[in-house]
Amino acid sequence: MTPDQALDGPARRLLLLRHAKAEHPEGLPDHQRPLSLVGRRQSGRVGTQLAEAGLVPDLVLCSTSLRTRQTWDLVRGTLGADPVLDLRDDVYDAGLSTLLDVVRAVPDDAATVLVVGHEPTMSRVAATLAGPGSDEAALARVQVGVPTASWSLLGFAGSWADLAPGAATLQHLGVPG
Repeated sequence: MTPDQALDGPARRLLLLRHAKAEHPEGLPDHQRPLSLVGRRQSGRVGTQLAEAGLVPDLVLCSTSLRTRQTWDLVRGTLGADPVLDLRDDVYDAGLSTLLDVVRAVPDDAATVLVVGHEPTMSRVAATLAGPGSDEAALARVQVGVPTASWSLLGFAGSWADLAPGAATLQHLGVPG
């Protein structure tokens, strides 16, 4: 995707990023799981992909888990920007309806919002919001789940408060190489 493709389109853009690959240390609570070396590399590539596509968020809604915070820190390091960060406990354990409510509460002065969260919620939200005109390959993939560090780009017109199932266009699914 070129920057021109990312910028030509609906007034609002929602980026849904699944955290990068994490470790599974024995005895460590899920909330405290750190990124693996693979996850650290993935995160840097995501930031580069977003920057090259002109997808710099105005606001980042990030789960409070260690792996999502580390993912965002490394994405930000290669993104070349420092948008407003909102660490959210409700993103950590959010299901579909909770995450939609979180996004609907975003102020309208934020044109591009990035959510850094977890599966299966990231793919379910993308699949639920995807409406007519969505990229068929991206939609097929989010319907079955997405790999670590993948990100979905959805565009739509209107207010964040009006975001509803089928109201957005799933434009792209990015997977770090």
